[in-house]
Amino acid sequence: MKEPKKECTPRWDQAGLRRRTFALDVWTCVRCGGRRRVLAYLTAPCGVSAILEHLGLPSGPAKRAPAQGPPQMAGC
Repeated sequence: MKEPKKECTPRWDQAGLRRRTFALDVWTCVRCGGRRRVLAYLTAPCGVSAILEHLGLPSGPAKRAPAQGPPQMAGC
């Protein structure tokens, strides 16, 4: 006897989550109000790095901030 299939919960894309959480439509241009569209999906790390470097943007990971000690109690 086969077990019944579990129902899959629908997954939201990032645009849908932002629209739902912040009432922000990421597909609307803030300058002209027109609709944006996806030109390409970049998945290869070397391609992403090449584009960021060409645009003069940092392509490496961000530097970590130095560790901080625990906050001191006020009025001690």
